[in-house]
Amino acid sequence: MRVDVVGSSGTFPVPGRPGSGYLITRGETRVWCDAGPGTFTALPVESDMVDAVVVSHQHPDHCADLFAAFHAWYYRPEPRRGIPLYAPQAVWDRVAEFLEKGPGSELYDLFDFQPVWTGDRVTIGALEVGFTEMDHSVPTVGSRWEAGNRTLFFTGDTGPDGDWMELARGVDVMLSEASYQGASEDKSYSHHLTAGEAGEIAREVGAGRLVLTHIPPYLDPARSLHEAELAFDRPVTLATPGAHFTV
Repeated sequence: MRVDVVGSSGTFPVPGRPGSGYLITRGETRVWCDAGPGTFTALPVESDMVDAVVVSHQHPDHCADLFAAFHAWYYRPEPRRGIPLYAPQAVWDRVAEFLEKGPGSELYDLFDFQPVWTGDRVTIGALEVGFTEMDHSVPTVGSRWEAGNRTLFFTGDTGPDGDWMELARGVDVMLSEASYQGASEDKSYSHHLTAGEAGEIAREVGAGRLVLTHIPPYLDPARSLHEAELAFDRPVTLATPGAHFTV
Protein backbone atom coordinates (compact mmCIF):
# COMPACT_ATOMS: atom_id res chain seq x y z
CA MET A 1 0.00 0.00 0.00
CA ARG A 2 1.04 3.55 -0.67
CA VAL A 3 -0.25 6.37 1.52
CA ASP A 4 -0.04 9.90 0.15
CA VAL A 5 -0.48 12.55 2.83
CA VAL A 6 -2.83 15.09 1.28
CA GLY A 7 -3.45 17.02 4.49
CA SER A 8 -2.66 16.58 8.18
CA SER A 9 -3.47 19.82 9.98
CA GLY A 10 -5.42 19.36 13.19
CA THR A 11 -8.64 21.29 13.81
CA PHE A 12 -8.25 23.80 10.97
CA PRO A 13 -6.20 24.15 7.75
CA VAL A 14 -3.47 26.70 7.09
CA PRO A 15 -1.65 27.57 3.82
CA GLY A 16 0.24 24.50 2.67
CA ARG A 17 -1.42 22.27 5.26
CA PRO A 18 -4.96 21.11 4.41
CA GLY A 19 -7.09 19.35 6.96
CA SER A 20 -7.09 15.59 7.44
CA GLY A 21 -6.86 13.63 4.20
CA TYR A 22 -4.93 10.72 2.66
CA LEU A 23 -4.90 8.88 -0.64
CA ILE A 24 -4.47 5.15 -0.03
CA THR A 25 -3.44 3.20 -3.12
CA ARG A 26 -2.94 -0.44 -3.95
CA GLY A 27 -2.40 -1.22 -7.63
CA GLU A 28 -5.18 0.53 -9.55
CA THR A 29 -7.32 1.05 -6.43
CA ARG A 30 -7.32 4.59 -5.03
CA VAL A 31 -9.28 5.60 -1.93
CA TRP A 32 -9.59 9.10 -0.51
CA CYS A 33 -9.59 8.68 3.27
CA ASP A 34 -10.96 11.71 5.15
CA ALA A 35 -12.02 14.79 3.24
CA GLY A 36 -10.71 17.65 5.35
CA PRO A 37 -10.80 21.22 3.99
CA GLY A 38 -8.35 21.77 1.17
CA THR A 39 -7.77 18.08 0.42
CA PHE A 40 -9.93 17.76 -2.70
CA THR A 41 -7.85 20.21 -4.75
CA ALA A 42 -4.61 18.85 -3.25
CA LEU A 43 -5.17 15.22 -4.27
CA PRO A 44 -2.00 13.93 -5.99
CA VAL A 45 -4.04 12.37 -8.82
CA GLU A 46 -6.92 13.57 -10.97
CA SER A 47 -9.97 13.42 -8.74
CA ASP A 48 -11.83 11.22 -11.24
CA MET A 49 -9.24 8.52 -10.50
CA VAL A 50 -10.58 8.20 -6.93
CA ASP A 51 -12.54 4.94 -6.69
CA ALA A 52 -14.13 5.43 -3.26
CA VAL A 53 -14.20 7.71 -0.23
CA VAL A 54 -13.89 6.80 3.46
CA VAL A 55 -14.67 9.41 6.13
CA SER A 56 -14.00 8.86 9.82
CA HIS A 57 -16.55 11.31 11.24
CA GLN A 58 -18.70 14.38 10.79
CA HIS A 59 -16.43 17.14 12.12
CA PRO A 60 -15.64 19.69 9.39
CA ASP A 61 -11.86 19.23 9.54
CA HIS A 62 -12.46 15.65 8.36
CA CYS A 63 -15.41 15.90 5.98
CA ALA A 64 -15.87 19.49 4.70
CA ASP A 65 -14.44 18.78 1.24
CA LEU A 66 -17.26 16.36 0.52
CA PHE A 67 -19.06 19.56 -0.50
CA ALA A 68 -16.32 20.50 -2.96
CA ALA A 69 -16.33 16.96 -4.35
CA PHE A 70 -20.09 16.98 -4.75
CA HIS A 71 -20.02 20.13 -6.88
CA ALA A 72 -16.93 19.16 -8.87
CA TRP A 73 -18.06 15.61 -9.59
CA TYR A 74 -21.73 16.26 -10.31
CA TYR A 75 -22.31 19.73 -11.72
CA ARG A 76 -20.55 19.24 -15.03
CA PRO A 77 -21.47 17.92 -18.50
CA GLU A 78 -20.69 14.29 -17.58
CA PRO A 79 -21.34 13.77 -13.86
CA ARG A 80 -19.82 10.92 -11.91
CA ARG A 81 -22.29 8.49 -10.38
CA GLY A 82 -22.33 5.75 -7.76
CA ILE A 83 -19.06 6.55 -6.00
CA PRO A 84 -18.89 4.39 -2.84
CA LEU A 85 -18.78 6.49 0.34
CA TYR A 86 -18.13 4.68 3.63
CA ALA A 87 -18.72 6.59 6.87
CA PRO A 88 -20.81 6.60 10.03
CA GLN A 89 -24.46 7.35 9.30
CA ALA A 90 -24.14 10.73 11.01
CA VAL A 91 -21.76 11.94 8.29
CA TRP A 92 -24.31 11.33 5.55
CA ASP A 93 -27.13 12.84 7.59
CA ARG A 94 -25.18 16.07 8.18
CA VAL A 95 -23.99 16.40 4.58
CA ALA A 96 -27.46 15.78 3.16
CA GLU A 97 -29.03 18.24 5.60
CA PHE A 98 -26.49 20.97 4.82
CA LEU A 99 -26.96 20.55 1.06
CA GLU A 100 -30.73 20.17 1.45
CA LYS A 101 -30.61 17.03 -0.66
CA GLY A 102 -32.99 14.17 0.08
CA PRO A 103 -33.50 10.70 -1.43
CA GLY A 104 -33.64 10.80 -5.21
CA SER A 105 -31.53 13.96 -5.41
CA GLU A 106 -28.20 14.50 -7.12
CA LEU A 107 -26.35 13.69 -3.87
CA TYR A 108 -27.85 10.22 -3.80
CA ASP A 109 -27.03 9.81 -7.48
CA LEU A 110 -23.38 10.80 -7.04
CA PHE A 111 -22.58 8.80 -3.92
CA ASP A 112 -23.41 5.21 -3.11
CA PHE A 113 -23.43 5.77 0.63
CA GLN A 114 -22.76 2.73 2.81
CA PRO A 115 -22.82 3.27 6.60
CA VAL A 116 -20.07 1.54 8.57
CA TRP A 117 -19.54 0.86 12.26
CA THR A 118 -17.77 -1.52 14.62
CA GLY A 119 -17.21 -4.94 13.09
CA ASP A 120 -17.99 -3.93 9.52
CA ARG A 121 -15.57 -4.97 6.78
CA VAL A 122 -15.63 -3.89 3.17
CA THR A 123 -13.67 -4.71 0.05
CA ILE A 124 -12.65 -1.75 -2.10
CA GLY A 125 -10.87 -3.08 -5.14
CA ALA A 126 -7.52 -4.43 -3.94
CA LEU A 127 -8.03 -3.18 -0.37
CA GLU A 128 -9.78 -4.75 2.61
CA VAL A 129 -10.96 -2.30 5.25
CA GLY A 130 -12.28 -3.03 8.75
CA PHE A 131 -13.90 -0.47 11.06
CA THR A 132 -14.23 0.12 14.78
CA GLU A 133 -15.76 2.76 17.05
CA MET A 134 -13.30 5.31 18.39
CA ASP A 135 -13.28 7.38 21.59
CA HIS A 136 -14.60 10.69 20.26
CA SER A 137 -17.46 13.09 20.97
CA VAL A 138 -19.40 12.15 17.81
CA PRO A 139 -19.76 8.79 16.02
CA THR A 140 -16.26 8.09 14.69
CA VAL A 141 -14.66 5.07 13.08
CA GLY A 142 -11.04 4.02 12.99
CA SER A 143 -10.04 1.88 10.05
CA ARG A 144 -7.69 -1.05 9.50
CA TRP A 145 -6.46 -1.34 5.91
CA GLU A 146 -5.13 -4.62 4.57
CA ALA A 147 -3.47 -5.50 1.27
CA GLY A 148 -1.50 -8.69 0.85
CA ASN A 149 0.26 -9.22 4.17
CA ARG A 150 0.57 -5.52 5.01
CA THR A 151 -1.63 -3.56 7.41
CA LEU A 152 -2.34 0.08 8.30
CA PHE A 153 -4.50 1.47 11.10
CA PHE A 154 -5.83 5.03 10.94
CA THR A 155 -7.26 6.44 14.16
CA GLY A 156 -9.29 9.35 12.85
CA ASP A 157 -9.92 11.41 16.00
CA THR A 158 -9.90 9.59 19.30
CA GLY A 159 -9.04 9.48 22.95
CA PRO A 160 -7.40 6.44 24.57
CA ASP A 161 -10.54 4.79 25.93
CA GLY A 162 -12.67 2.02 24.42
CA ASP A 163 -11.88 -1.25 22.68
CA TRP A 164 -10.55 0.21 19.43
CA MET A 165 -6.95 -0.86 20.08
CA GLU A 166 -7.92 -4.47 19.42
CA LEU A 167 -8.31 -3.71 15.70
CA ALA A 168 -4.92 -1.98 15.66
CA ARG A 169 -2.93 -4.87 17.11
CA GLY A 170 0.08 -5.98 15.12
CA VAL A 171 -0.29 -3.46 12.31
CA ASP A 172 2.72 -2.56 10.21
CA VAL A 173 1.91 1.17 10.41
CA MET A 174 -0.26 3.14 12.82
CA LEU A 175 -1.32 6.55 11.50
CA SER A 176 -2.36 8.32 14.67
CA GLU A 177 -3.73 11.66 15.65
CA ALA A 178 -1.65 13.65 18.15
CA SER A 179 -3.68 16.72 19.04
CA TYR A 180 -1.94 17.51 22.32
CA GLN A 181 1.50 17.69 23.89
CA GLY A 182 2.58 17.20 27.47
CA ALA A 183 1.02 15.09 30.21
CA SER A 184 -2.20 13.18 29.56
CA GLU A 185 -3.80 14.56 32.71
CA ASP A 186 -3.31 18.12 31.45
CA LYS A 187 -5.48 17.64 28.36
CA SER A 188 -8.41 20.04 28.15
CA TYR A 189 -10.45 17.53 26.14
CA SER A 190 -10.42 13.80 26.74
CA HIS A 191 -11.39 12.65 23.24
CA HIS A 192 -8.02 13.37 21.61
CA LEU A 193 -4.55 11.92 22.14
CA THR A 194 -1.32 13.49 23.27
CA ALA A 195 1.75 12.62 21.24
CA GLY A 196 2.97 10.59 24.20
CA GLU A 197 -0.29 8.64 24.36
CA ALA A 198 -0.01 7.91 20.62
CA GLY A 199 3.47 6.51 21.24
CA GLU A 200 2.38 4.44 24.21
CA ILE A 201 -0.56 2.93 22.33
CA ALA A 202 1.53 2.17 19.23
CA ARG A 203 4.01 0.33 21.44
CA GLU A 204 1.24 -1.50 23.31
CA VAL A 205 -0.46 -2.78 20.12
CA GLY A 206 2.88 -3.80 18.61
CA ALA A 207 2.79 -1.45 15.65
CA GLY A 208 5.87 -1.68 13.49
CA ARG A 209 5.89 2.03 12.73
CA LEU A 210 4.15 5.18 14.00
CA VAL A 211 3.19 8.19 11.89
CA LEU A 212 1.78 11.25 13.66
CA THR A 213 -0.94 13.41 12.16
CA HIS A 214 -3.64 15.93 13.18
CA ILE A 215 -1.15 18.19 14.96
CA PRO A 216 -2.69 21.68 15.26
CA PRO A 217 -0.82 24.52 13.52
CA TYR A 218 -0.06 26.30 16.81
CA LEU A 219 1.98 23.37 18.17
CA ASP A 220 5.65 22.65 17.43
CA PRO A 221 5.65 19.29 15.60
CA ALA A 222 9.25 18.66 16.64
CA ARG A 223 8.12 18.48 20.26
CA SER A 224 5.29 16.11 19.30
CA LEU A 225 7.77 13.81 17.56
CA HIS A 226 10.09 13.87 20.57
CA GLU A 227 7.33 13.02 23.04
CA ALA A 228 6.01 10.22 20.83
CA GLU A 229 9.48 8.75 20.35
CA LEU A 230 10.12 8.69 24.09
CA ALA A 231 6.98 6.59 24.56
CA PHE A 232 7.29 4.46 21.41
CA ASP A 233 11.01 3.87 22.03
CA ARG A 234 11.96 4.19 18.36
CA PRO A 235 11.87 6.84 15.59
CA VAL A 236 8.49 8.32 14.69
CA THR A 237 7.48 9.95 11.40
CA LEU A 238 5.43 13.09 10.86
CA ALA A 239 2.63 13.09 8.26
CA THR A 240 3.67 15.96 5.99
CA PRO A 241 1.40 17.10 3.13
CA GLY A 242 2.89 16.12 -0.21
CA ALA A 243 4.90 13.27 1.26
CA HIS A 244 4.06 9.58 1.00
CA PHE A 245 5.01 6.36 2.73
CA THR A 246 4.75 2.69 1.87
CA VAL A 247 3.09 0.17 4.14
